[in-house]
Amino acid sequence: MSTELAPAGGTLAIRPDQTNWTPDQAAVLQQSGIDNQVAPAELSAFLHLCQRTRLDPFSRQIYLIGRWDNRQQRKVYTPQTSIDGYRVIAHRAAAEAGHALGYEDTLWCAKDGRWQDVWLSDEPPAAAKVVVVRNGMRFSAVARYSEYVQTKKGGEPSGLWVKMPATMTAKCAEALALRMAFPHDLAGVYTAEEMAQADNPAAGDRHLRKVQPGEGDLWATPAPDGEQAGTAAVKGRSQPAQDIADVAAQTSNQAAVKDLYRQANADGLLAETVKTPDRELLELGAYLIARGQQLAEPKPMSDAEVAADDAKAREEMYDAAKAAGLSVDEASARFKAEYSTDPVWGRAKDLRAAAANFASADDGVVDAEVVETSGPAEQIAEAEAAEQELRATAARVGLDNLDEEFERSYGLPIAQASARELRGMTAVLTGSAA
Repeated sequence: MSTELAPAGGTLAIRPDQTNWTPDQAAVLQQSGIDNQVAPAELSAFLHLCQRTRLDPFSRQIYLIGRWDNRQQRKVYTPQTSIDGYRVIAHRAAAEAGHALGYEDTLWCAKDGRWQDVWLSDEPPAAAKVVVVRNGMRFSAVARYSEYVQTKKGGEPSGLWVKMPATMTAKCAEALALRMAFPHDLAGVYTAEEMAQADNPAAGDRHLRKVQPGEGDLWATPAPDGEQAGTAAVKGRSQPAQDIADVAAQTSNQAAVKDLYRQANADGLLAETVKTPDRELLELGAYLIARGQQLAEPKPMSDAEVAADDAKAREEMYDAAKAAGLSVDEASARFKAEYSTDPVWGRAKDLRAAAANFASADDGVVDAEVVETSGPAEQIAEAEAAEQELRATAARVGLDNLDEEFERSYGLPIAQASARELRGMTAVLTGSAA
């Protein structure tokens, strides 16, 4: 597949402002193997994806693949590209951002756990590792051969996985690494190498026979504990939503999570159920908000960092005491009287509070700390202003179900939330959380 974008122009060219497929485009798509079982939403999402990735579906840079879904009792169409399409998107995104893009040497792992940079064995590797370097940041991914190999009904490898298992495994690892490095650009689209395993015959396929009226299904698999008849099914799960959740779990960049949230909202995936790293089942929108809040929280300091911060705060306290005309012994005595411990064992928070008190001292008398509080009327007005700001932000980023997402994340409706909680949600949506 060519790594160059198809030139614009002609009746098949996709315009950036286009909202539906034209009759000519639809006819070509139908000839490419998309039958009448495709859902309008899948076609609309595919158009949006082509516009976002700027890959040309008519030169097979990106395409829809239909696979039978027993739950929906129809073919479900998933967008796919090849690793070349991934490289096109990644190189273009890096160039537009002014970032350098490179790779470290690909490594393959033998069954004994040893890694090597050249695979010469006729046996397939156990795994492959690819590291993408974007603007100095490393994004490492490992793909296991057993998880991606395409097989026949008997379980033996098929297709290119027979001839070049090392190459195919490395391509899957590269796709994973590129998706980590470019989550906004590659979320929701998968490579053919990754998805080949989706066509594998299901293990334990059952023979079917006609069940008579009133007769139970003797071949039915017993439901696991807690999943008895009448239990509500998990609401919509899809691979695109799960993939976005996986990328969000792996990134440490809160802005990237914000971009993933906007992309999921644009693709209509926020209500899809995903499995989190803690193996919980959550709606994608709620998980992305929680993940954004998690990344917004400061990382806990190590013991060494805490000790260094305490020492720095102790110096600040003594400097403030000296400026107020106090000796070290006088400052230590006042600190001990206030916090019931020697400054040597004082915590940074208490030491800095003492420093602030010393700095406000007048003629050797330490002023009492004044804490300003607002009354109920002021608190209500502040919360109303914060709510207006939050709703304006939600409208700007296209979040239509703000009230549901807020209550799901904070456990209370917006009307009962404080200004601090409302501003916290605003910070998550804008990516400005500290």
